[in-house]
Amino acid sequence: MINARRFKRWRSRAGLLFLCAAVGLVGCELLDPSPPTLPDVAASSLERDATPDVDPEDLDALVRGNAAFAFDLLHVLSEPAGNLFYSPYSVSAALAMVYAGARGETARQMGQALRFDLDQDTLHPAFNRLDLELARRGEVDPPYEGEGFELRIVNAAWGQRGYTFLARYLDVLAVSYGAGVRLLDFVEDPEGSRIKINDWVSERTNERIVDLLPSGSIDTLVRLVLTNAIYFNAPWLTPFDPEETAPGTFAPLGADAVSVSMMRAVEARRYANWTGGQAVELPYNGETLSMILFVPDRGTYEAFEAGFDLARYDEIVSSLASRQVDLRLPKFEVSYEVSLVDGMAVLGMTDAFTDTADFSGIDGTRDLSISDILHKTWVSVDEAGTEAAAATAVVFRLVSFPGPPVVVTVDRPFLFVIRDIPTGAILFVGRVVNPTTE
Repeated sequence: MINARRFKRWRSRAGLLFLCAAVGLVGCELLDPSPPTLPDVAASSLERDATPDVDPEDLDALVRGNAAFAFDLLHVLSEPAGNLFYSPYSVSAALAMVYAGARGETARQMGQALRFDLDQDTLHPAFNRLDLELARRGEVDPPYEGEGFELRIVNAAWGQRGYTFLARYLDVLAVSYGAGVRLLDFVEDPEGSRIKINDWVSERTNERIVDLLPSGSIDTLVRLVLTNAIYFNAPWLTPFDPEETAPGTFAPLGADAVSVSMMRAVEARRYANWTGGQAVELPYNGETLSMILFVPDRGTYEAFEAGFDLARYDEIVSSLASRQVDLRLPKFEVSYEVSLVDGMAVLGMTDAFTDTADFSGIDGTRDLSISDILHKTWVSVDEAGTEAAAATAVVFRLVSFPGPPVVVTVDRPFLFVIRDIPTGAILFVGRVVNPTTE
């Protein structure tokens, strides 16, 4: 849970894993164990480009495509109708590293499913530019210094010792994602390799994401795992007063009302209403990131979510305007994990999980396919702010205005989005249907 006075600065077929992303590649035949004298990292001689020259229109196209994918993913993950929390940015970043090695029909399907509208030569520098831009969010300027927040986004690749990775692929990982291939021995020690990757994920997410790769997910056929991890810890611009928190009720979908701890604050916030619901924006310290709550009227949540896409999101967000708001919001904590294989297949990414996969841009062969995509997340919201973490793993195997305040009582199911305000990048999307369950 967040400490209100102290914020540190600063989760068969082939598949992918995700507030970390890991990709495991497996070849058609087992390799002989590599001699221990081989280097621990297979890396490009190139360094990360710290000042990528990216056209603003290309950066906007990347952000818009990622946002559209965020809501596509909402709909494929919507069943069953329980609490939901995921990081579309982490998934996109992890799969972008996979996409760099995809070719032919496999690449076409991935680009369509992920809403990548840029060609490979433009997409990866744009991801680098966006990633570097987001990394600056921890640099809090006056008058916000001393109460900063942490937004940490890191990538890593894990490969079989002795397996050959193309120099061009290693160049893309290094220049645009700041990642080299850390060498492990999946053949001789799959369980030890799994533990090392999980430990890396846990450390990068302040131990909020543990065991991203479950037992059995790494075997002797794995050749590559790509990982992305996100950790976010931020105080509200204006914290809720704990003394104002009081018992309240919340009406879950299709269930009796439950008791919750309801936070309350009355102040100017950006607010919008539409025929059928209300939205409120809660900025974090520094005012570069915010949470937006989308609260449909009672009995309309399912219909609202079914029609919620990028156009609807834009329509509501563009209508936000300052207004005195009497906000009542339950404290909640949500943890979530899912395999994204089925969801990505529904979105049209099918070949990547079969023996027709073409990831020849990674190793020069067509021996690799994705065995799983694992995504794991956690979020906690209280009077002080928000702490969240996400991880994705992809595993490859061989084959307002002053006046009377408007009342917003979040006592029914709602959606929320955590976004970067300057770029519009959507980092997290969540659904709370019952704040008393994780």
